[in-house]
Amino acid sequence: MRPLHFVIFGKNSEILKTLKRIIENTSNWNATIQEEISSCKNYLKDNRVDIILLSSGLSLKEERDIVEHLSLLDYPIALIQHYGGGSGLLKNEVYSLFPELIPDK
Repeated sequence: MRPLHFVIFGKNSEILKTLKRIIENTSNWNATIQEEISSCKNYLKDNRVDIILLSSGLSLKEERDIVEHLSLLDYPIALIQHYGGGSGLLKNEVYSLFPELIPDK
């Protein structure tokens, strides 16, 4: 499976750690947690990321700021607004963006 690098951006540390664990349970997927808007923007600028996952606790301004920042990057990045629903929903959100990664049955 193709490697995917995620940034998980949110404010609830426990939820962020859980999402990181769920993501990294899939072979070749890794995740970085970001909790502050400025460090998240810098990380995205300096590191090529496949998916940014917005999690709980962000203000509307923070969400708008980070989405606007994505348009300034010199590479494409997928956006998932994930506010719960479990690991099955998260994987389906990823597979809807990258259908070529859906495992064969």
